[in-house]
Amino acid sequence: MSSTAEILIVGGGIIGMLTARELALSGCQVTLLERQQTGRESSWAGGGIISPLYPWRYDDAVTALAGWSQQHYRQLSESLKEETGEDPEWTQNGLLMMQVEDQTEAQNWAAAHRVSLQILTADDVAACEPLLGSPSPAVWMKDVAQIRNPYLAVALVASLRRLGVNVVEDMPVLSLLSRDGRVRGVKTAQGEISAGQVILAGGAWSGELMAELKTDIELQPVKGQMILFKAKPGWLQRIVLQGDRYLIPRRDGHVLMGSTLEYTQFDKSTTEVALEELQQAAFELVPGLKDYPVVKQWAGLRPGTPHGIPYILEHPGIEGLYLNAGHFRNGVVLGPASARLMADIVLKRETIIPSDSYKLLAIH
Repeated sequence: MSSTAEILIVGGGIIGMLTARELALSGCQVTLLERQQTGRESSWAGGGIISPLYPWRYDDAVTALAGWSQQHYRQLSESLKEETGEDPEWTQNGLLMMQVEDQTEAQNWAAAHRVSLQILTADDVAACEPLLGSPSPAVWMKDVAQIRNPYLAVALVASLRRLGVNVVEDMPVLSLLSRDGRVRGVKTAQGEISAGQVILAGGAWSGELMAELKTDIELQPVKGQMILFKAKPGWLQRIVLQGDRYLIPRRDGHVLMGSTLEYTQFDKSTTEVALEELQQAAFELVPGLKDYPVVKQWAGLRPGTPHGIPYILEHPGIEGLYLNAGHFRNGVVLGPASARLMADIVLKRETIIPSDSYKLLAIH
């Protein structure tokens, strides 16, 4: 196979698909290559909370992306539903954070960024979420919403096809092609594809493609295991977070419990130990979950960076090569803003936010 593309995006997760959609809406001809099936890696596996966990603990660069996305997510969800008939289920449940020690820092951050954040008493917490086992003072962010990320992925690929994006699945990219300081395309198992511009948005797999270049990029897969309970619609009302564990109630009554943090390279296997740990954490938060079955367990690979800030930039040494990866636990919440910022950079237009914070990249 030998073909050409105006803009080639490597990676069909939420980041890659949102980027493709932004560029297609701007009139670009886009081809998207996915190594397996679109949206089936970390995009499918994550929780879909439209907020970083404990957002005040992140760099301002993450806050800027999250804030822009949060302002636009409801409209994105509604637009995708209208376009495709697929509902990503944007739902505003609020985020209840238990046993938070740095409440003063949380309040200061919220005041600085004009974000709604309250400190609730134990009685207020019990009223906010009656099913909690041991209500205690907590941090409450009423405006936080969630998205059903598998549904978002299905809606996005349907939208891309309606917009004329060439979506090619089961097409792993083996290497990048460049010459004279400029990207020329990619090599796949079925041949070469020429392109004037290539965007790497392959999550944890982007690091492997970047490794062949003389570039410093710290990007590694971080496994997260999750489980799913089948409860009743409306039974649990709020997204609840304690430590690194969170419960997310879906509209249909499913309750998602996550997540582990495991540095196991590209191993996506699930374990009995993780199942027991997640169940126990869920029962401690909401004892009533003992009455409902676990119907699924799975794992995904987050694209981790040591600084927690994604790479969104044009490669400083290879013209036409771009990177939009490294979102770690925040791919869903940062996705719309990251895609828009990437499109702004590619199309050389004014960026939605300053882009220098996402250029932590060096050449040897």
